[in-house]
Amino acid sequence: MQRVPATIEEQLILKAIREESPWENLPKRLQATIASKEEWHRRIIEHCIKKRLQWNSCFARKVCKESEYYEEMMRYLRKNLALFPYHLAEYVCRVMRVSPFRYYCDMIFEVMKNEQPYDSIPNFSAADALRLTGIGRNEFIDIMNKCRSKKIMWKLNKSIAKELLPTQPVDFAIEPWWGVCLVNFTLEEFKKLSEEEMATIDKVCKEEANSFVLFDPDVVKGLFRRGLIYFDVPVYPDDRFKVSRLEGFVSNREQSYEDPIEELLYAVFVVSSENATVAELAATLQADLPHLQAAASFACRLGWAVKVIDPSSILEDSIIPGYPKIGLNDEEDGSHATAGSENMSIDGNTVHQGDISRTENYRQASNHTRLAFVVDANITSYLMMGSVSPGLKSHAVTLYEAGKLGHASIADLCKDLSTLEGTKFEGELQEFANHVFSLRCVLECLHSGGVATDKGVEEACDNMGMVASISDEATSLIADVMITDKSGDIGMNESELNIDDFACEHVRSNGDETFSTNLGEDGNCSSEDSKSEPNFQNDEKLISSEGSDVGKGTRRRKRKYRVDILRCESLAALPTTTLDRLFLRDYDILVSMVPLPFSSVLPGPTGPIHFGPPSYSSMTPWMKLVLYSTVACGPLSVVLMKGQCLRLLPVPLAGCEKALIWSWDGSAIGGLGSKFEGNLVKGSILLHCLNSLLKYSAVLVQPLSRHDLDESGRIVTMDIPLPLKNCDGSIARLGKELGLSAEECLNLNSLLIDLANKIELWTVGYVRLLKLFKERELDHFLPDDEKYEWVPLSVEFGVPLFSPKLCNNICKRVVSSQLLQADSLSEHHDAMQCLRKRLRDICAEYQATGPAAKLLHQKEQLKDSSQQLMNYASGKWNPLLDPSSPIAGALSDHQRLKLANRQRSRTEVLSFDGSILRSYALAPVYEAATRPVEESPAVGTIKVEPDDADSREVVLPGVCLLFDGSELHLFDIGACLQARPPVSLIAEASAASASSAIK
Repeated sequence: MQRVPATIEEQLILKAIREESPWENLPKRLQATIASKEEWHRRIIEHCIKKRLQWNSCFARKVCKESEYYEEMMRYLRKNLALFPYHLAEYVCRVMRVSPFRYYCDMIFEVMKNEQPYDSIPNFSAADALRLTGIGRNEFIDIMNKCRSKKIMWKLNKSIAKELLPTQPVDFAIEPWWGVCLVNFTLEEFKKLSEEEMATIDKVCKEEANSFVLFDPDVVKGLFRRGLIYFDVPVYPDDRFKVSRLEGFVSNREQSYEDPIEELLYAVFVVSSENATVAELAATLQADLPHLQAAASFACRLGWAVKVIDPSSILEDSIIPGYPKIGLNDEEDGSHATAGSENMSIDGNTVHQGDISRTENYRQASNHTRLAFVVDANITSYLMMGSVSPGLKSHAVTLYEAGKLGHASIADLCKDLSTLEGTKFEGELQEFANHVFSLRCVLECLHSGGVATDKGVEEACDNMGMVASISDEATSLIADVMITDKSGDIGMNESELNIDDFACEHVRSNGDETFSTNLGEDGNCSSEDSKSEPNFQNDEKLISSEGSDVGKGTRRRKRKYRVDILRCESLAALPTTTLDRLFLRDYDILVSMVPLPFSSVLPGPTGPIHFGPPSYSSMTPWMKLVLYSTVACGPLSVVLMKGQCLRLLPVPLAGCEKALIWSWDGSAIGGLGSKFEGNLVKGSILLHCLNSLLKYSAVLVQPLSRHDLDESGRIVTMDIPLPLKNCDGSIARLGKELGLSAEECLNLNSLLIDLANKIELWTVGYVRLLKLFKERELDHFLPDDEKYEWVPLSVEFGVPLFSPKLCNNICKRVVSSQLLQADSLSEHHDAMQCLRKRLRDICAEYQATGPAAKLLHQKEQLKDSSQQLMNYASGKWNPLLDPSSPIAGALSDHQRLKLANRQRSRTEVLSFDGSILRSYALAPVYEAATRPVEESPAVGTIKVEPDDADSREVVLPGVCLLFDGSELHLFDIGACLQARPPVSLIAEASAASASSAIK
């Protein structure tokens, strides 16, 4: 595989080869490394062969003969089982008379002779060999079994395997635009030609055009089987392609040798678009145009890419003058919106714009919105598990290997997913079923632009959600109370219809052509819709939405959406600059699944709109601290620094029944820390679990009493779909849909209103609420329905495919809020910018170089300070001199209640000295040191906030923190540590970290 030169000598060698420097002109340093002129020539030939360069256009033409060069290249390719060099067929096929069929037969024979497994053949070589020879994995194993059955004969004579190989290539698809080229005939071959073959050869020689469509296909195929012709698949810089399903792909090992064409193939699959020319793809990938042309040509040979031919006369629809461009704000540079970049495919053809300026104008005026749904590799494994449908396997292979499923395949994917409806699964297959039904539900919602829903999908997701909840109760440590309608089907009560019901009713009255999916009598997708992509025929139709949730009817133009599925691992493999160009060129909106792996790549500040994590820090426990501190509500939480080792648990962790644990960067030790929903551990082993995790990551811990758990010892959660607001700004009231009591419904709706007003969550995702026991004094009696309260536990951005019921409810909220309509996108951008700022602020304040860490770990006191830190317990706070108030002891009950009822000051530090938890009010000098400096911007100026979306480094907390249920405070637990480092050492480490960060 390609690699960056590791040494200065290698860099100098590459530079000398590019400059075609002879041996005499090499630097003295290189002449000392390369012993002789012959060695220098060998290095030149080796480099050119690895790059698959043509002899007449590379440095090798000056140091060796053409025949020697290509013979050496073929030896290198056979040794490494490499792909046939189709771009060099002018010499390899015509002069050397090495056909691709014979090349792959010899390759397979060498593998069999050495008794190597079929997996030793690289995947692209194996796929091409399968296309030409018909030998795949099963055929290979069958031939090997026949050879081994001969025992001693096989050991003495390996050539018997060659007798079992095919003698002629199998039939394969040939596109009409492929070129027919002749090889150098021998006299004997020429004498054996028939009259029809002679006429065909004369036509090839005389006419400039040699497309396959101009000749008799039977005659041409006969000549090919005899090795007298070969096919050229021409690719020009102005050509456009669209990637289809990877039929016939062989999932073997990747190549271990250097091949620029093979390595480009994976990138081409991800970034390809029928709206981008080959030259534009090369610019996007920053790749050599000839190599990219060769990669595209190979993809066309195997049927993985379809060439778009002369589509200029096909127009998708009339361009609407003055139609508003979708975007984040009022910018007119088109950087945020490429809605028109997608052109309509009709019978394999695509609208082709002649030049870039016309393409840009078309993008701004088109009514199409390009959307990408980002998933991880687990989805492909779940689709592979659905082997009952052959189509699902094909889609899974394409998504895994190519990293992308184009919009043309989405309708077929939904059709294949619908075949699994009504199928019952057990055990681990239930997880597969959850993801399958959720995926179809999401794709239908996104494709419709969030204005219409297939009720068949809703019902299937509802049923799957009920089955999944039963399965989760048997296998999960956490009892999740999903949003289920315990009183009946949601939406069937006329008095409780949401906006989506009214929208669907209005659309039905205007005709099914405005739907993304047509509904049959049984509520499922009709067969006509399943076979082809949903059509939107009338651009002028307006959709009116009225309902009980919305105070007044609204009329807006319905936008058409085209959805691609992208695999996040494939995106992460692309360079950042390439990824930014891809997002900017092809997509207006990205929607991510949840949870995303930490290695995922998020779009930058200039990229498309992203309905997913707003930044990398939002995928860490920092987001929980932002949620708790902003809403002033949440479970009791303790943040512990990485590298600490506890000798005892501080209050309030001591004496807890169980605790929820999150590692800061997803580090997993013995199964702890890796789950995004947290690990629930017993209080008796909490100290051991924390010490194990703290070696590798910071930890967020949430202690729970026995009253906070249900009868089976699990926490009780409830997931609230986002967004919380409807399209008219009103807050969605979900209490009745949850089957809660009147009092619980009132409290829940009050909490949701508080959430919606204090933190902007105008995005796709869900808020998880935790049910906690209300601690009270012994003489205070509460009714049963008031003993518990719901508090926010976490907020997740994206679509949870693991829960069909929750996924369906999120789709309903997208419809009710009209989130995907153009008017909503600027509001989403502003909300995410606000969240990013909150995350930046809290990370900056509590990281190792922040003001809170400097306060807690400062080496020397300010000269004007009369207060001196005393060496008492933790080495920081003196309860005899500093103002303090005891809160609770190590084994005290009702710690949450006592923390909430303590006397507070504006700025305080909580400290545990091993027996008593105390609250210290900071002196004015320290209070001033931690108070943020607020600058009022000038009137008429807009403050541009920096964006951390491109910063993938996980910021760890530099201090211990405690959230007491309403506020976040510094937490000094120095007395609980086994080996507390000196304060001076911590200060020096913080200073060193700050200086390295600046550099």
